[in-house]
Amino acid sequence: MSTLKNKVQLIGNVGNVPEITNLENGKKVAKFSIATNESYKDSKGEKVIDTQWHTIVAWGKIAEIVEKYVGKGKEVALEGKLTSRSYETAVGEKRYVTEVFVGEILLLGIKGANATE
Repeated sequence: MSTLKNKVQLIGNVGNVPEITNLENGKKVAKFSIATNESYKDSKGEKVIDTQWHTIVAWGKIAEIVEKYVGKGKEVALEGKLTSRSYETAVGEKRYVTEVFVGEILLLGIKGANATE
């Protein structure tokens, strides 16, 4: 059970074209968002779809895979860890960010389908 301390598994659709940054040390980082949907019936028996947006960060080889194969609308499964950080804006406001750092990614959907823009 010790390997489950900080583990996130998500399946969803990419919401934007991944932003790829090439760092000075030669490594890459990819940032993008995915949407996960959950449906349930409300008190009137009507179907409700709840969409949650998650900020995703991938480094190194995984960022290279994201750059080549992941585009807006593409369905992906990923596993990683949840991270939180804070920063201060130029006007002194404190902001908090929660992200998923990817350890593994699996490209889903129809083979050969191109969902990039």
